[in-house]
Amino acid sequence: MDFADGIAKIGMKRKWNWPIWVGFAVALGGLFSYGFFARFPITRDFPWANLLLFGIGIALLLLGLFRAFGRPQLYRGKIFGSIFTAIAMFLISLFSYEMFYVLRQVPASTGAPRIGQLAPDFFLLDQSGKPVGLGDLISGPSGPKAVAVIFYRGFW
Repeated sequence: MDFADGIAKIGMKRKWNWPIWVGFAVALGGLFSYGFFARFPITRDFPWANLLLFGIGIALLLLGLFRAFGRPQLYRGKIFGSIFTAIAMFLISLFSYEMFYVLRQVPASTGAPRIGQLAPDFFLLDQSGKPVGLGDLISGPSGPKAVAVIFYRGFW
């Protein structure tokens, strides 16, 4: 390399490595968009949309890293790309651990009534604080009525 080539390389401005920044933003979008995707059963039961966003984000981050380390004289991003990729991988691992391990540890509701089975009689307080029983609602003073009981599974 002669002096003119060295001056040309010094004067050459390195390009912005957009896949690193966009990949990190997409990976963060995959993490924070679960609140939106949880509204729909098709994306709540198995978070495939979030995993797709994570995959796109990691692919872009890796592309940016290959560009930064493969042609460092042309592209920037060795340090930020490495840090963003490590942060994204940590967040994806945390999301996956929560979704595929922790949430699967919810105990089975063996005592809950099954579909078509009669619910046991129970008492709860109404909005004014008076106890109301399921049997009272079904056989009220105006005759038998239908009652819809909705069970929310969770930790009580």
